[in-house]
Amino acid sequence: MMVINLVLILHHVVVYADADVRLARRIKRDTVEKGRDIATILDQYSKFVKPAFEDFILPTKKYADIIIPRGGDNHVAIDLIVQHIHTKLGQHDLCKIYPNLYVIQSTFQIRGMHTLIRDSKTTKHDFIFYSDRLIRLVVEHGLGHLPFTEKQVVTPTGSVYSGVDFCKRLCGVSVIRSGESMENALRACCKGIKIGKILIHREGDNGQQLIYEKLPSDISERHVLLLDPILGTGNSAVQAIRLLISKGVPESNIIFLNLISAPQGVNVVCKKFPRIKIVTSEIDIGLNVEFRVVPGMGEFGDRYFGTDDE
Repeated sequence: MMVINLVLILHHVVVYADADVRLARRIKRDTVEKGRDIATILDQYSKFVKPAFEDFILPTKKYADIIIPRGGDNHVAIDLIVQHIHTKLGQHDLCKIYPNLYVIQSTFQIRGMHTLIRDSKTTKHDFIFYSDRLIRLVVEHGLGHLPFTEKQVVTPTGSVYSGVDFCKRLCGVSVIRSGESMENALRACCKGIKIGKILIHREGDNGQQLIYEKLPSDISERHVLLLDPILGTGNSAVQAIRLLISKGVPESNIIFLNLISAPQGVNVVCKKFPRIKIVTSEIDIGLNVEFRVVPGMGEFGDRYFGTDDE
């Protein structure tokens, strides 16, 4: 049995083989590679190897996160673990630090849409069109992190399909004004969803002043999708989350959706609220001296609502 510890990827993996297989491998190795006779191998195995295995190795099996039976011959299981490791290694470093941070998998389509909305020469019409496409992807991904219940239905063929039922107690909360750009995508995904609003004064790196809030009266009983396309310093996000928690919303019931995030904002939010989930489409380099996300996409609300010339 082989025990593997993979820090921040998989905690404890056991590659298990039957005792007779392990002994046969030892006999073959020691006779061929070390020139030992079978009697000596069996004597060492029974006196030292087998007791040590039973005392120190076998007990760790019950703590394993994953057990691979049939050892190295189980190619399917090993391939799955290799794919999982590659996925984890390909994640942004912050995702390895904060397990509740989710960056949707990048594709050429997503990179292409980001290229368009980040381009200062992109027209308002195209900016809105491709922003809406990205927002829809983020919203769909965020909905995937909601709890579900198993449900069986009968199909038109008379067969039974075992599926899941959507989370019913749900609402959205947009941070005025940019967050309102994400409301249509949420309504398109969740018919009749209630959406509250929060207005927070933003100035430089200080987003602490709450100006206005209008939230569903039963918000404490709902899962909340917090909408704001840009996570910059994280200060306004912290203020919004604190308000939701003060209204009785459990921290673990909040999913924060945005298009791009700055590492500084991610650190601020995740350290203060480790049970909240953040879903974003890209993590940028950081903030400039004016506390704007770079490379960023400028003032999202102005570009989306056409007020950038005012």
